[in-house]
Order: sequence, then structure tokens, then C-alpha cells
Amino acid sequence: MKLKKLTALGLTLALSASLLAGCSNSTPGGATNTPAPSGSQSGGETTGETIKVAAIETSYGTEVWQQVADAFTEQTGIQVELTVDKKLEDVIGPAMQGGEYPDVIHLATGREAGLTEQFIKDHNIAEITDVLSMTVPGEDVTVGEKIIPGFVNDSSITNPYADGKTYLAPMFYSPCGLFYNKGLFEEKGWEVPTTWDEMWELGDKAAAEDISLFTYPTTGYFDAFFYALMYEAGGEDFFFDATHYAEGIWDTDAAKLAFDTVAKLATYTNPITPAQANDQDFTQNQQLVLDNKALFMPNGTWIVGEMAEAPRAEGFEWGMTALPALTEGGDRYSYTFFEQMWIPAGAEHVDAAKQFIAFMYSDTAANLFAAAGAAQPVTGIVDQLSGDNQIFYGIYDDGAKAALGSFASYKSVAGLGTVREVFFDPVNSLVSGSMTEQEWIDSIKAASDQMRANIQ
Repeated sequence: MKLKKLTALGLTLALSASLLAGCSNSTPGGATNTPAPSGSQSGGETTGETIKVAAIETSYGTEVWQQVADAFTEQTGIQVELTVDKKLEDVIGPAMQGGEYPDVIHLATGREAGLTEQFIKDHNIAEITDVLSMTVPGEDVTVGEKIIPGFVNDSSITNPYADGKTYLAPMFYSPCGLFYNKGLFEEKGWEVPTTWDEMWELGDKAAAEDISLFTYPTTGYFDAFFYALMYEAGGEDFFFDATHYAEGIWDTDAAKLAFDTVAKLATYTNPITPAQANDQDFTQNQQLVLDNKALFMPNGTWIVGEMAEAPRAEGFEWGMTALPALTEGGDRYSYTFFEQMWIPAGAEHVDAAKQFIAFMYSDTAANLFAAAGAAQPVTGIVDQLSGDNQIFYGIYDDGAKAALGSFASYKSVAGLGTVREVFFDPVNSLVSGSMTEQEWIDSIKAASDQMRANIQ
């Protein structure tokens, strides 16, 4: 099924009514392995079954996961052994290599370790299409009826094999864009650019005051950035062909426009960025914006909670904008990022795991996560919005279009890297000057030939 068949208008309207937490790892702390209390729980039948749930620790912390696990046990009687860690891959990886898998894993694609992508490539994820028709535990509505339209149907992020089946459940989501200090713009009397030509003019003006135009937390954040840019460069058809590695796609005018924009932006990027663009030091790049050492960075709405305790310049105030248009009057896009939850094919308790995923869309779970700053893609979540999130999610009301989708999954091939390694990691080298734009393009072309031949 083609990604470009998504109902963009319906999705855009739905997205303007939502909220999210994030993909980055910032909350301090280690793993929590806390089994839920045993025994009969009111509201649910004791089954004697225990499932293992492993979740990445992000800006909304660990406590909310235990609250949701306890609520699930109370409703179903199924016990939960919970592991939450900001380096989840390191915690669960060794056991999985030995054949012991969690029953449920909450871990998004696009991370440096690429664990979720590896499971997708190896077809080691259980199909969960039937979860969409399951009744949400404790409610009289199905999961499919609760999920905002557009988050499952035809999306390569949840249906990676284009076989009409769902393998990854959409979880916390956020509009992504360029974040900046509104206070600085007001102080300087600067306007937020609406075109890339205006962006370059502002970059020159800021450089005269020793301020870089741009930074990024890690190259992983270029996925949302580049997807939105591809939509701007060539529209829906180009995005579909590019993300499916169509032959000759990287020689088109649209591709050149996208490549040229990233390459030029690299010359306007704070030079310290590549050294800090890793999963340990990425907050130091984010700090560049808070310290007025860089104007813009790509990110999602979770950034506010993630940097809540960080020092900042006097008068700092978060702002967010869609990518500038490539041409005067052209479309502007904001990518919609969402995390995924999935069941390893080797999980021991698949049926109970599916119940847990179904419960994640309950009002109980959604309200608990919303209180912690995270949003499920469920209808009615707009009622939980407040403060900055009202402004951030208004990006679609202000004329930005929603971009959704990702590069198609491909089989594991010796020597062929992940999408991040092929497309986005080289941005570090573009910034440092150790790679030219043409070398980047040539490497993408070579990798795309292999990706296309091995597409799932």
C-alpha cells in the first residue's frame, strides 16, 4: 500500500488537537525492575500470568510507567514486570541475544543503536493487526476506534512491510519543527523566516553577532527535518518515491534542492555541534539555543520538559516554527513524530502482551501519560492540552502541513547501514568539512541501490 494514499487533510485536522512527549533520553536515573504486586486486584481477574514490559526512559520519566502498569494489573489481573531505562538497548540486549525477550517493548525507530530497525529487518516482530479490533480493557470501544485516523493505515512506520498488516503500535507523538528563543527575536527585532532565502539572510545577520543560525541534538533528529524538507521539495509523490528508493530519484531536481539546502545549512551550523551530537552529550547542543549561541534546532515538543531545569538566557521563551518554504508562497511542513510499541516474535506471552498494548489506548493510560507530559494518539487528547503545548500544536492551524512517513524497511545486508547511518549521520561530516555534498549524495545513491533491491 502506498504511503502517499494517506488522508493528509484528515490527519492535519486531527494533529492540531494533540500533544506529546519525546524521543530523546534526558531524564537521569537507571533501570527500574519493579514487579507489580501479586494477588487479586479489584476490577480484574487474577490470571497468575506475568508479562515483561521494557520501555525507553524519556523526558516524562519512569513513575508514570509504573502507574500505568499498576492500572493494567488492576483492570486485567495480569502482573507486569517493568524495566524502564534511558539506555534500554544495553539493558535488554544481552538477554535477548540469549533468547529471552520482553513481551512488550516500547522503543522507537531512529535511535543510534537501531535495535527496532534490526528487529524489523529480520522479521522478528509479531503481527498485531488484531489489536486494532480488540476492545480496550475497561471500555466499550475498540483500539482502532480510539486511535486518531492516519496513524496506522498505510503508514510504513507501523506497517513496515506494505502487506496490509500492522506490526508496531503508534504511541506518544509530537509535531516536530525548528525550536528557537522567542525572547531573543523580540529583543533583536528579528522576524522568524518563512522562506529559506530569509533563513540565509538571518544567518548572515546573526553571524555578525557571533550567533550561529543552526544546531541539532544528534543526526537522528534529521529524520523529521529531512522528511519535511522532502515534502517541501517535491510533494507527496516525490516523498513516496524517495522513501522507497526509486531508481534515479536522487538525480531529480527535487532531490538536488533538498540536498543543497542541507549542505548549505551545514555551513551555518555551530561548529561545535558534531562533537556533541551523540546520545550522551546531545543536551549540550540543545543548550546552545538556550544560551543564544544558535538560533534554531530541529526537535519535538518534548524539548520543553527535557530542558526544564537547564539554565537559559534572560528573557528566554520557547518558540516553534515549521520549516521555511523553499520558494516564496510554497508549502511549509512540520513532520509528525511518533514512537512505537511492539511485541518481539520470540515473546512468551503474546496474547497478554496484546492486552497491554490495547490498554495503552485507554482513557486511564492516556490521562496518566498526559499528566506526565506525554500524549497518546487517541481521540479527545486535545482536552488535556495546556500552556506551551497549545502553541506547539497550533502549528498546523497556522498553515503548516503535516508530513508523515519514513523510509521503507529493507532486509539486512552485510555492509549496508541503517537509514540513519546512510542518510543522516554524514551531516556531521558536512558540518566539519570532512565530506563534500557530492560524496554524501554518491554514498546515498550506492546505498539506495542495495536498499531498493532488498526492500521488505
